[in-house]
Amino acid sequence: MIHLDTNILIDIVTAHSPQVPLIREWLSEGRVLTASSVAWSEFLNGPHSHSQKDAVRAVLEGGIRPFDEEQAELASRLFHITGRRRGSHADCMIAAAALAKREVVATRNIRDFQRFVPHGLMLEAIPSID
Repeated sequence: MIHLDTNILIDIVTAHSPQVPLIREWLSEGRVLTASSVAWSEFLNGPHSHSQKDAVRAVLEGGIRPFDEEQAELASRLFHITGRRRGSHADCMIAAAALAKREVVATRNIRDFQRFVPHGLMLEAIPSID
């Protein structure tokens, strides 16, 4: 199971995204993709069309996972133990959602997610190709 960060959800519908071949490879290997409701909410902030939203939803065979009380408590702990960085709470929530399910997070936001690795997060760092 691969837990997608918001930027990977966006990449799925971004024209000429260099990450699309990697996502296709994961799907052809039978890897199941999922996202937290937190990442999904960020993705929905758009802009995107209804067909793009439907396309991303179709790729998420593992579904969009609800964010629950256990994950909220874990996100809060991550926020505190990683320095209470302004603007980082959504990343803490996405990391907590993946940690709670023991899923790998795929992200291009490597710098912000690496700080969760010492706390158990498994990270699939996707380099940005510019």
